[in-house]
Amino acid sequence: MTKRRWDDDLQLALNLADRVDALTTERFLANDLQVYDKPDLTPVTDADQSAEKLIRNTLSHSRTRDAVLGEEEGPSGYAARRWVIDPIDGTANFMRGVPVWATLIGLMEDGEMVMGVVSAPALAGRWWAVKGGGAWTGRSRSNVKQLQVSKVSDLRQASFSYSDIEEWAAAKRLRGFMNLSQKVWRTRAYGDFWSYMLAASGTVDIAAEPELNLWDMGALYPIVTEAGGKFTNLQGVEGVAGPAAVVTNGRLHSQVLELLGSPTD
Repeated sequence: MTKRRWDDDLQLALNLADRVDALTTERFLANDLQVYDKPDLTPVTDADQSAEKLIRNTLSHSRTRDAVLGEEEGPSGYAARRWVIDPIDGTANFMRGVPVWATLIGLMEDGEMVMGVVSAPALAGRWWAVKGGGAWTGRSRSNVKQLQVSKVSDLRQASFSYSDIEEWAAAKRLRGFMNLSQKVWRTRAYGDFWSYMLAASGTVDIAAEPELNLWDMGALYPIVTEAGGKFTNLQGVEGVAGPAAVVTNGRLHSQVLELLGSPTD
């Protein structure tokens, strides 16, 4: 692969993912895993906290001028370059012993996500991309497969992955969600990062959630778009402005937005 502008940042993120994977894998299924409630009543584990500290400590020495945004410790610093981190996306799965969880490490430059790494050691999966460099999957950069979204253009042949039906009800878009679900070939609640990596891989055709934070989306965006997919909010705005994420193979996007895009409840 040709060396790109953010190649050194990508290598750093992949190295970080290796180290975090070792930490989180050791804590996964541990009998002494510590679980706490955050102020918003969502769970956090000692593994989440330790993983984010590891990433922040490394960045504080290797990228001293960059800002950082993490789920557990919030924002630190102000700069054109900002690392966006979710130490464990899928904490509820992690704490219950479900192997669908991952570390998300992204880089935003001048407001645009330009690099992303998603590492899911319990699934033996890793995905990454830099702007202009394609999207890839593999356990190392020496043994990779390029990602490409599907070519499905008919909703009746499309597979739709989502996370939580209650979130669509809370966002007053349940009717649109149900209409889309009834028009597609099949629906599955793979949830969290996994839905979007499946979309980037061409395994599913649509993935959407009505309420996400930047750290939930940041690393996913370059992977999806470099694989040829489209990533917007419910209003059709490209990028990670949120609060929703609507991801498709591009061919289905306008049809999906038409069904999901307007409040109906």
